[in-house]
Amino acid sequence: MAKLKLAIVPVTPFEQNCAILWEETTRRGAVVDPGGEAPRIRDTLRAHKVTAESILLTHGHLDHAGGAAELKRLLAEDGHDAPIIGPDPRDRFLLDNIAAQARALGIPGLDNATPDRWLTEGEQVTIGGIAFDVLHCPGHTPGHVAFFAPTLRLAVLGDVLFRGSIGRTDFPYGDHAALLRSIAEKVLPLGDDVRFLCGHGPASSIGQERQDNPFLAGLRAQSARVRRS
Repeated sequence: MAKLKLAIVPVTPFEQNCAILWEETTRRGAVVDPGGEAPRIRDTLRAHKVTAESILLTHGHLDHAGGAAELKRLLAEDGHDAPIIGPDPRDRFLLDNIAAQARALGIPGLDNATPDRWLTEGEQVTIGGIAFDVLHCPGHTPGHVAFFAPTLRLAVLGDVLFRGSIGRTDFPYGDHAALLRSIAEKVLPLGDDVRFLCGHGPASSIGQERQDNPFLAGLRAQSARVRRS
């Protein structure tokens, strides 16, 4: 069975986890959420001798997508075509406002991102030839998507679920109830054995978060009531 290797490049003052995933034999893969510092991401690809075949975005926040346009240009200079794929088109307004928001926050070098392909629930993307299902998980942003590889029992969740926490919903477009529904209906059913990468902080497993994450206490209680009925 094909296996994926991983390198994490923390980027921007928000320490966002830009993930580079590649198949260990072919050394072909993808960059997920290049929020900034595109030259450092390219240097990491070169150091691992990885060819990025795509740039995947989970959502439109500047710390996840602000380096996508520059990274695409840099990879093109190296002779590699890496289209920007995702998120769901409901995050277009965020992608179109990255440069202005970055200037307001005093973060240099971030650009608006225009996907070559938008994503919707039920589609698939491939990383190193391995298929990942696309899950629409709104709440943190309206168009947030996550990626799940059933064969690897691996998910890339962006800012939906963290170790011990969940994504922020205190933005004007945030929706706490929708985020909890996304977790309950899209993430938890993947299975307790599924490991996941998140946009900030360390990786975890769905089983660990189902057991310990205080933000999921209501979901655990609801699940327990269902089992008793």
